[in-house]
Amino acid sequence: MKQYLYNSLTGKKEEFSPIDESNVRMYVCGPTVYNFVHIGNARPAVVFDTLVRVLRANYEKVTYVSNITDIDDKIIDAAAIQKVPISEITQKYTDIYNQNMEVLGVQPPDVQPKATEYLPEMIELIEQLIEKGFAYEKDGHVLFHVLAYEKYGALSKRNRDEQIAGSRVEIAPYKKDPADFILWKPSTSEQPGWDSPWGFGRPGWHTECSAMTEKNLGLPFDIHGGGRDLIFPHHENEIAQSCCASGDVNNPQSFSKYWIHNGFVTVEGEKMSKSTGNVILVKDLINQYDGEVIRLALLSSHYRQSFDWNAKIIHQAQVLLDKLYKALLDLSDESVEIKTNEEFLNLLNDDLNTPGAITFLNKKLKEYMAGVINKKDFKQILLFACKTLGILNNNPEDWFRAKANDLDEEEINSLIEKRKMAKADKDFETADAIRDQLKEMGVEIMDSVEGTTWKPL
Repeated sequence: MKQYLYNSLTGKKEEFSPIDESNVRMYVCGPTVYNFVHIGNARPAVVFDTLVRVLRANYEKVTYVSNITDIDDKIIDAAAIQKVPISEITQKYTDIYNQNMEVLGVQPPDVQPKATEYLPEMIELIEQLIEKGFAYEKDGHVLFHVLAYEKYGALSKRNRDEQIAGSRVEIAPYKKDPADFILWKPSTSEQPGWDSPWGFGRPGWHTECSAMTEKNLGLPFDIHGGGRDLIFPHHENEIAQSCCASGDVNNPQSFSKYWIHNGFVTVEGEKMSKSTGNVILVKDLINQYDGEVIRLALLSSHYRQSFDWNAKIIHQAQVLLDKLYKALLDLSDESVEIKTNEEFLNLLNDDLNTPGAITFLNKKLKEYMAGVINKKDFKQILLFACKTLGILNNNPEDWFRAKANDLDEEEINSLIEKRKMAKADKDFETADAIRDQLKEMGVEIMDSVEGTTWKPL
């Protein structure tokens, strides 16, 4: 069975051909643990967890590595503000991240390396780059010299001016060129650091991932994934470091063969930002919705497209899950073995087409309800599809029992207020979606000249 993935490096959808079919190897950039994770952080975790599930349906063994960045300037700043040790910050938010992802049905990666555990490998990598003439030391800083690497820009397709303009690294006097990026930087006595040939200091962000991938997967490996925002400079810099250190400088695929990137997340059509106050934290979402609802909503849009988080999409996910659990409850007396459904798997093998897979599942559900498919055949389809998508992990009786006991008056009133605002804005689609959402929660609303009231169904 053929599988196709869009390769950001080549700019086209390609047939996936693993380097070693006996062990498909994938790395995905994980979180920088200094704060609570938001829905934008959750999307790549859910997307690549689903890709792992699909790969495991196709291949006997898949090794999945996703890291924790536990040394970074953002972490240092957070620890300073809170006046606590860095280790306390990183452990707290690593635990929260993993707990949140578990609620979303994200399986733990086979390896979850922490950057601070790989300092010897980072130092060795930097030494190799200096020895081969791709890096230099100045004033305790070690920098990668971009002009020394002819293939720089192969992933991002940025020209020289765009590389300089888009670089997140400040133009400093110790740089030979404005585009050069940090491999190692000095630390003060108040900052975390490690002894190195260049003095007491700490690694650059890009250095960390290059060292962890090579140590845990070897080079080259099959798939490197992450959000689209990481293409430049992070992933571009990873390629430069790893290819130049390994000696295969003319072949960017000597690091990773396929580069997969998910699109951005917006909220009600707007970019998430602290300044607008629309950052949606996963910890808050899972207090409002079941993790499976959030997961299915995230999978309802193709991973390469931008994803807009809104009331309608969460409502649609809730409604479909209720229908699937109702069907599963109806099928409880039917004993079947989970078998691969090739039609369903082929949809996901086409560049992880989760919207198409969900549409297929919905279609089969309707056919079952119409009596077109018998119980046994539908249950086999249902169980395989949901296992691959990472949903229907609850007991159906528990699912509906939880809904009945979960009437939150504060949440209900909040939704009624949102509906009121939507009607005032003449956004009747959203208003109707909220009414349906409340109905699915077991709430009936009544409109009158005095306002809107509600009662349990």
